[in-house]
Amino acid sequence: MTEREQIVEAYLRLDREGLNRGSSGNVSVRCGSEGLLISPTGIDAARIDAASLVELGLDGRERSAGVPSSEWQMHAEIYRHFPETHAVVHTHSDACVALACQRMDIPAFHYMVAGYGGNSIRCAPYATFGSAALASNAVLALERRTACLLSNHGMLSRAANLRAAVITAIKLETLARHYWMTLQLGAPTLLSDAEMQEVHERYKVYGRSRMAG
Repeated sequence: MTEREQIVEAYLRLDREGLNRGSSGNVSVRCGSEGLLISPTGIDAARIDAASLVELGLDGRERSAGVPSSEWQMHAEIYRHFPETHAVVHTHSDACVALACQRMDIPAFHYMVAGYGGNSIRCAPYATFGSAALASNAVLALERRTACLLSNHGMLSRAANLRAAVITAIKLETLARHYWMTLQLGAPTLLSDAEMQEVHERYKVYGRSRMAG
């Protein structure tokens, strides 16, 4: 499967999983050291194909025909600041949007919060969609994190490859839904910094070797 086909498949999967509807959300991958390949603006899952994707330089210069997603600056800024990142996913998934519209971080209510790099999942301050300010806010929220919420907007995930970025987005929507459900019962009991540190240590070997008892 070509890189373009992988982006299309990721876009379709996000639609199938219910994380995006219509033309909301966008997907990109890094192209070389100074470029990106991104889904086009205003396109839904029924119409996207490999030929419709748009290649840009990180400076925004067009390298192919088409109009890129309105959030291309956010993707480009993430690639500029995080050289280890090779794929970015942005969705308007329900639970993430609900928390983002409350401008809420997701705290250490569950140990899986550690899987995103810290003891919380940050919610970036609000800025208008498609703006340079939103791009800057997203980068700050993603510092030492693999995902964040965007106030009154949605969520972002970044990873070393597209499959991982999509899975991170799917898992975050589930975690956000769990947090929203927990809040219906009252304020959750949060894990302590010491408890979270133990989780971080275990995540270092998770999926690679057998854990100690």
